[in-house]
Amino acid sequence: MQKREHYKRILLKLSGEALMGPEKYGIDPPTVARIAGDVATAHHSGYEVCLVVGGGNIFRGLSAAAKGYDRASADYIGMLATVMNAIALQNALESMEVPTRVLSAMPIAAVCEPYIRRRALRHLEKGRVVIFAAGTGNPFFTTDTAAALRASEMGCNVILKGTQVDGVYSDDPKKCPDAERYDTLTYMDLLSRDLKVMDAAAIALARENNIPILVFSLHTEGGLTDVLNGEGRATLIHNGGSDLS
Repeated sequence: MQKREHYKRILLKLSGEALMGPEKYGIDPPTVARIAGDVATAHHSGYEVCLVVGGGNIFRGLSAAAKGYDRASADYIGMLATVMNAIALQNALESMEVPTRVLSAMPIAAVCEPYIRRRALRHLEKGRVVIFAAGTGNPFFTTDTAAALRASEMGCNVILKGTQVDGVYSDDPKKCPDAERYDTLTYMDLLSRDLKVMDAAAIALARENNIPILVFSLHTEGGLTDVLNGEGRATLIHNGGSDLS
């Protein structure tokens, strides 16, 4: 895998479930601390780091809507869950003496700053890790779309999607041991084969702004730095060639 030295500003997308660790619900402090440690290492290595975190460990809007909740209301509850996760990550990072700011697309002045693009850029320029919360601030959009949107607005060089497995597979490798693993794919491969990496809106944004996506496993300590250095296992999604060409 090629070296990643040309990546200066990165966006890490975390699912809410990534913060659960071995638990079935909520936030697992040791897991949050391990992830924060990886982010701190990347920060100290000179990368400008943005994060977008989901809220599925606390509340999933789509699942609630399927059970009778109004979809917009359910999505707003899910956005509030992402703020809780963002504050947990901020607390872990600041305990490691990493300056961090949480910017929420839904103004919650008592606990975090409102999202203002120029303010976020200024925080990055000052060497702070910026955590974007509350998705896009609108219902019916996923945090994957929020990640692609914020990466575009911040001028990020890459989106890193931390998942449960070490890349993109043709099927769920936990259910299908014979699933094929891909080292490289194009955005169109994801769409045409309906590979469940990010939703179509997120992929379209990344493609239009030519932002590569690296999909890697969150379960390996130091995995983020390894992938950035070209040493870890990951699938690269970009406008170039692919394993399917």
